[in-house]
Amino acid sequence: MEYSKLKLSEEKVFKDPVHRYVHVRDQVIWDLIGTKEFQRLRRIRQLGTTYLTFHGAEHSRFGHSLGVYEIVRRITDDVFKDKPNWNGKDRLLSLCAALLHDLGHGPFSHSFEKVFNLDHEAFTQQIILGNTEVNRVLQKVGRNFPKKVAEVIAKTSENKLVVSLISSQLDADRMDYLLRDAYFTGVSYGHFDIERLLRVMRPHDDQAVFKYSGMHAVEDYIMSRYQMYWQVYFHPVTRSAEVILTKILHRAKVLYVSDYTFRHQPVHFYSLFKNEPALADYLKLDEHIMLYYIEVWQEEDDPILRDLCTRFVNRNLFKYAEFDPAKEFQVHSRLEKLFREVGIDPGYYLVLDSSSDLPYDFYRPGEEGERLPINLLMKNGELRELSRESDIVEAISGKRRTDHKLYFPLDFIKDMTVHGDKKRQIAALLKQF
Repeated sequence: MEYSKLKLSEEKVFKDPVHRYVHVRDQVIWDLIGTKEFQRLRRIRQLGTTYLTFHGAEHSRFGHSLGVYEIVRRITDDVFKDKPNWNGKDRLLSLCAALLHDLGHGPFSHSFEKVFNLDHEAFTQQIILGNTEVNRVLQKVGRNFPKKVAEVIAKTSENKLVVSLISSQLDADRMDYLLRDAYFTGVSYGHFDIERLLRVMRPHDDQAVFKYSGMHAVEDYIMSRYQMYWQVYFHPVTRSAEVILTKILHRAKVLYVSDYTFRHQPVHFYSLFKNEPALADYLKLDEHIMLYYIEVWQEEDDPILRDLCTRFVNRNLFKYAEFDPAKEFQVHSRLEKLFREVGIDPGYYLVLDSSSDLPYDFYRPGEEGERLPINLLMKNGELRELSRESDIVEAISGKRRTDHKLYFPLDFIKDMTVHGDKKRQIAALLKQF
């Protein structure tokens, strides 16, 4: 029997707190899970520094990837099976893309990518197409199969229906991470009725759509996503930890470029510091490695790197103030000047951080190629864009909310043993926000 159709002699299951069980019947999927590139995802948290805010948020991208796969497996094997507009031959492509969609994430992804100007999706493509165990498994399905999987994840595939299962405004990726992140953080607002959503999902020409009768389940999902972003993903304490982590990596890179002699040489970061990130080096990095360096860099001679690492390890995070950069830029300039005068480097210790989210981006005529709206399937077979039928969704559609906060080390400012007068000026300026 050809490899793509080969089944396991006995179904394998993973016990999962979100989906109860993750079912694996295909040899291809089982072999992909066993590759070292996929196993690496066990060592990368799904929510980065969020565990410093919500202590239960220790779950990994490995679990999330299995969850996305399980949702897509249910869609292809149950929801879409024998439905018009669905080609059963796309099943394995959908499952592989779902399983591998996060393969290229680095440790503490967002901070990591920001400092080194990286794109985890580009590394996902490299892993799938390069000299890797994952590529060798996919090649056994067909010579062009790795390319097809990579194109689905990159959203360049001609098979738009399969792409929409993995990447759209209501896809398996978002369904799993909202439910999984809500479970592990312990919050209540990320929950929605996934069973109802799957029951009303239907394959259409180039995307998955939802029966009009299930509109309230879609509304529930949209509002859950909105709440999760502002209550969990953009939590100010989590962002403070991300600010410090970003500054640690930035400082280490600056020191390396300036020929600083590290007590503990950052050998795992050499290619990144040289702006020549090699795939082999990238795959050796995980959060265990990253945390090792943050731990030992507490012993460095450089006072900034030492202090930032100590803060991160011991959760002595920066405090924050609400800040409007459009109105208060002059105050920010005064603060920078005062920070320098009291010997605190504002480049590392006075950080403006912004978060922004668009809960649901609605369809605009003429921009179909830029956005893929959530469409409702009416009883007469017509498609209607969600915000045109839902008053709740219409109220938040296209409305981008942006939040700005200024982060600073309050303990440095409260230490009045030196530069007391100027630090009192700093404290007064910060209180006015």
